[in-house]
Amino acid sequence: MAVVTPLDPKRRKPGTDALEALVELVATDLAAVNDIIIRRMHSDVEMIPQLAGYIVASGGKRLRPVLTLAAARLCGYQGERHQPLAACVEFIHTATLLHDDVVDESDLRRGQPSANAVFGNKASVLVGDFLFSRAFQVMTEDGSLDVLRILSSASAVISEGEVLQLITANDTTTSEEAYLEVIRAKTAELFAAACRIGAVVAGRPAAEEEALRSYGLNLGIAFQVVDDVLDYSAVQARLGKTIGDDFREGKITLPVVLAFRRGDDEERAFWRRTLEEVDQREGDLEHALALMQRHNTLRDSVERARHYGAVARDALGLFPASPIKRALLDVIDFVVDRDF
Repeated sequence: MAVVTPLDPKRRKPGTDALEALVELVATDLAAVNDIIIRRMHSDVEMIPQLAGYIVASGGKRLRPVLTLAAARLCGYQGERHQPLAACVEFIHTATLLHDDVVDESDLRRGQPSANAVFGNKASVLVGDFLFSRAFQVMTEDGSLDVLRILSSASAVISEGEVLQLITANDTTTSEEAYLEVIRAKTAELFAAACRIGAVVAGRPAAEEEALRSYGLNLGIAFQVVDDVLDYSAVQARLGKTIGDDFREGKITLPVVLAFRRGDDEERAFWRRTLEEVDQREGDLEHALALMQRHNTLRDSVERARHYGAVARDALGLFPASPIKRALLDVIDFVVDRDF
């Protein structure tokens, strides 16, 4: 099957250089975060650190905690409070991954067997709950009601987003607005909180806190839109999942929303059969890809992501030039133009 790329082949791909540059700028902090994660995953119940360690070590780029560390440094913070809070962000993210894979019945996570495939659904759900509890312990130890309010609210919104996704699953009448509501909640809200608490620990004014929230929220929307595009276009070895997983599961993502809206009656009947009824036959994925190509839905979805990236870029205009600001701006390009 041909692999479709939504990006202009003449456009320079940023690779991982932008993210690596940001990670390098917070390397000392990130090493401390990794130590905290290992320490706080400990439990006398042997399966808990085994399962939690399995998914934490499965190749994620730690983007969300890196954003917390970078946001704090952007605000001139010189202390260490941001380190355990960044670990807290990673625990929340990891817990949602464990729960997501159970709900989605996923067998792969970043190209490796998912935790639920290895340890079972029950253990994955319960260890996800453990990590949520650890995150709240870390929040209360920090002692800031503002931090507790921001991260606890984000956790609640993420759960709401997951339920919203269940409601819109297999519903081809889902609007672009409803799709965006889902990804704002299930993905972008944690990006926003991760960035926002950097300003909180630094004691910065409300305007800077809001600017970082906006940066994280719009970066998170762009991230998820591109992730949904990649399900129909990326190379499995790089993405960590097979092409068309979302299609096989009947997920309604932006490329599908646009294809359904732009299609004729025959094409809409195809989407209803394959995604609503999940009556899928040999060649259906290839036909879905052909329809997306016909209506330019992959390319146009990336353009939507580029818009949100521009909003994220504008949000950082409040901050003076610095290496950390430059790296945060470059990460926007990485998120939008990545092919894995």
